[in-house]
Amino acid sequence: MASAELEFDPGHNLIYGANAAGKTSILEAVAYLGRARSFRGAGNTELVRHGQEDFVIFGRAGTERRGVTLGVRNGKSGLDVHTNGEKSPSAASLAEVLPLQIVDPDIHNLVAGGPEGRRRYIDWIAFHVEQGYLEGWRRFRRALKQRNAALRENAAPAALTGWNEELGNLGVAVDEARQRIIEIVGPVFEEFGKTLLRSPVSFEYHQGWPGSKTLHETLGDAVDRDRQLAGTQFGPHRADLKVNFDDRRARKLVSRGQQKLLACAMVLAATEVVQTHLEKPLLLLLDDPAAELDRDAVCRLMRCVESLGSQVVATVLDPSQPLFTNTPAMFHVEHGVIQRVS
Repeated sequence: MASAELEFDPGHNLIYGANAAGKTSILEAVAYLGRARSFRGAGNTELVRHGQEDFVIFGRAGTERRGVTLGVRNGKSGLDVHTNGEKSPSAASLAEVLPLQIVDPDIHNLVAGGPEGRRRYIDWIAFHVEQGYLEGWRRFRRALKQRNAALRENAAPAALTGWNEELGNLGVAVDEARQRIIEIVGPVFEEFGKTLLRSPVSFEYHQGWPGSKTLHETLGDAVDRDRQLAGTQFGPHRADLKVNFDDRRARKLVSRGQQKLLACAMVLAATEVVQTHLEKPLLLLLDDPAAELDRDAVCRLMRCVESLGSQVVATVLDPSQPLFTNTPAMFHVEHGVIQRVS
């Protein structure tokens, strides 16, 4: 069975190698240790080595004296998560120990794609900043699932009234937490956006139901429509975070490179907010950060990255093109084999 062992510098790390050498796979393994899922959307069959049934990743987060060991196994036997040798009920324990953010070649989809990615963006910050947010969000999702089941089963109006009440209360709590997050991260995003794009940027949050009514009222009024569509059409699960650039909606009206810089500004803002709250540096993974950006834009991006003081692991094709102002720890990948060179 193939294996690799790495020890990254707590500051800046650079992985270089030719196309298809395995650079992104290294980042994917590191990210999996903090998320228990592939940031490229790959399934287990694509991640498990040919001829094997499972893959296993072990790591240690923190200092040698105060570190926490992490372990993830996945494959035919299913997901198995451990922290400090103890089995964990969910992947949330990994995110608590190893909070991380990723900038990859598809990062522009955070701006150009659908609202689900932007909701996850807000929820990731809230998970780390808002005490009890994860449990409140889970309770909302359970109530939403149960109301949708009642709609499909054509439940009596009295039963739906009860679910409207519970879903309304839980949904408002989720929405209020998200709005507090937007108030915190919005100004930070505006500063990073101004530096990266040299134009004003802003967020515009849409809660997922008409602002002229409460969520309870909206759910009650929408019962007939929800029955027809067999699902709840209003609530925080329909929320969206609009991104504006130079007073324009950025999703369709700006270039791919500008979308990438906007998405990077969002990721950097989230990283700074969570680092400040947790009072510790986060892990920031950059997969080919120079892709689709000119040299000046890459320089602005990397100076913003360095200003965070995060641990950074970046990949690049050509190591002669400097990303960092200081010399990073260097790793070379060839044919899937990685070794530290400096």
